Amino acid sequence: MTITTDLIKEFQTIFNTTVTPRTFFAPGRMNLIGEHTDYNGGHVFPASLSFGTYALGSKRDDQLLRFYSMNFPEAGIIECDLSNLSFDEEAGWANYPKGMLLYMKEAGKPILQGADILFYGNIPNGAGLSSSASIELATGVLANGLFDLEMERIPMVLLGQKVENEYIGVNSGIMDQFAIGMGKENHAILLNCQTLDYEYAPIVLADHTVVIINTNKQRTLAGSKYNERRSQCEEAVGELQQKLTIGSLGELSAEQFEENKHLITDSTNQKRAKHAVYENLRTLEALEKLQQDDLIGFGQLMNESHLSLRDDYEVTGIELDTIVQAAWDQDGVIGARMTGAGFGGCAIAIVEKDKAEEFKLNINKKYLEVVGYEATFYTAAIGDGARELLEEC
Repeated sequence: MTITTDLIKEFQTIFNTTVTPRTFFAPGRMNLIGEHTDYNGGHVFPASLSFGTYALGSKRDDQLLRFYSMNFPEAGIIECDLSNLSFDEEAGWANYPKGMLLYMKEAGKPILQGADILFYGNIPNGAGLSSSASIELATGVLANGLFDLEMERIPMVLLGQKVENEYIGVNSGIMDQFAIGMGKENHAILLNCQTLDYEYAPIVLADHTVVIINTNKQRTLAGSKYNERRSQCEEAVGELQQKLTIGSLGELSAEQFEENKHLITDSTNQKRAKHAVYENLRTLEALEKLQQDDLIGFGQLMNESHLSLRDDYEVTGIELDTIVQAAWDQDGVIGARMTGAGFGGCAIAIVEKDKAEEFKLNINKKYLEVVGYEATFYTAAIGDGARELLEEC
């Protein structure tokens, strides 16, 4: 029995129907390299994961939308009418699919009847692997399929970001929705966040696997520190503009930065700018390494990325540093770094498959010793982006 078979039975029970719904899936994502580069005019390097959000749906004959999440069963079935998709605090999690359907309608897509939709997500809670963007894109591909909307993928990705920014009110970039909507099995995506130019990079893991390590730390500082880092980089750009005609740090080569960094008068801001410039260059180099099937070289770039995030951008903290340092000390690890905004969240490591279990035990032992509680581990495969599931499950 497959996960989709179980979900179809659950759908029929919850909505009291004999209809067989169509099944759609949108993955979570991880960023392999390129952290805090998106708002600095640079590139990111994400990949979509094999776990994510399932959305099962069938059309109704009326205007009623009924949403149910197996992750929030206490909320029950949440209903709304197709004529009123405005944000409603009482709707809780269901605002994500509501927002997506609203913006698809506003984009001129003919969603003319209601639907029963069941969601189930197996993205680990609080791991920073982008469950909200996964729900948005799962809703997008479901609506596209159920209502024959023929919406192109990049416009759908942009609507997902619009839901996050304008409907929910979270000022996030395009990376999450793009990685989830455009993901490709066994590939990462080099994405220019400003132009949306992108290129796929093959990841041939062979005898290795990607392990995601959740610090399980509550990220109380992330929001305020994130805004502080953004403004520090903006100040650095302002001072560099005395001499250089640039709009962002992502436009600089290493040589240009080194020649002109003296213009940045605040030493902390200079460190922040250094990270943004060199991290962006690492993403470009990462593409080359993977195209050359140089996984060892890619792992080295991951290590350099973490050091830069620790020493120049200062967004790691004892939890992430403990995990990454312990990973570097393990046999069979070719690269490890924090991923995401920092101040908690997750680290990732590329580890030899036959040493992965020993790796988890050793990291957890060290983490418990230093931090006082356990980390959580997930072994991730790199999968395809959002899609309808036909016979693949």
